[in-house]
Amino acid sequence: MKLSSKLGAEFIGTYVLVFGGTGSAVLAAKFLGPGGVNTGLGIGFVGVSLAFGLTVLTMAYALGHISGGHFNPAITLGLATARRFEWREALPYVVTQVVAAIAASATLWVIAIGQKGTTKRSLAASGFAANGYGKHSPGLYNLGACMLIEIVLTAVFLAVIMGTTDKRASKGFAALAIGLSLTLIHLISIPVTNTSVNPARSTGPAVLLAFAGKGWAVGQLWLFWLAPIVGGIIGALIYRAVAGDDTVSDAAVMGTA
Repeated sequence: MKLSSKLGAEFIGTYVLVFGGTGSAVLAAKFLGPGGVNTGLGIGFVGVSLAFGLTVLTMAYALGHISGGHFNPAITLGLATARRFEWREALPYVVTQVVAAIAASATLWVIAIGQKGTTKRSLAASGFAANGYGKHSPGLYNLGACMLIEIVLTAVFLAVIMGTTDKRASKGFAALAIGLSLTLIHLISIPVTNTSVNPARSTGPAVLLAFAGKGWAVGQLWLFWLAPIVGGIIGALIYRAVAGDDTVSDAAVMGTA
């Protein structure tokens, strides 16, 4: 498969993941009516968790056979560390994922600000589904707790990905297991960090908030690059140490090959 095709698939998949996941948080978690009135019809953080899981599941089945369906710099770098992915393609993948995440967040911003009564100031004040620690953590968790949960859960995520795409695993079910694991990860950690485990997903909302004059998300963004990447590498190496060496094609990363 040509690199351009792989990057196109990564762009589409990451765009849908960020737009669908953060979109559910911004537009539907509480479902505020005109003027910011709470209608009581929101999906809550359980619904947001499902939205993230469903987007990665559907995009993995749709595009995994083209690019491997990473949609996440932590996955790309973790798989490259474990020799499941070529290092020479890692930088183009990561850049594409970040650009897609910013584009998805910009699209979501335009939609969200189109609601009657919503202003740039009020949308930025809502946090725009950005990840944070300390006073910007949904549950006011400190830096250490937020770093630890992001490392642990990203490590688990990579272990699930590598295990379900192992050539010895059952074929065709990897995307389902990966989508469900991302749902579980969100159910656990939304109250702590708003859940990242994906540096691109964190970058998109942070950049839009910065343009709106709220720089705190960019200031805390280092954590949501460092912790997921460290966790991804740890998870990939632990799985490799436990399961031994195996070889899969790039197209099998999300389990459709």
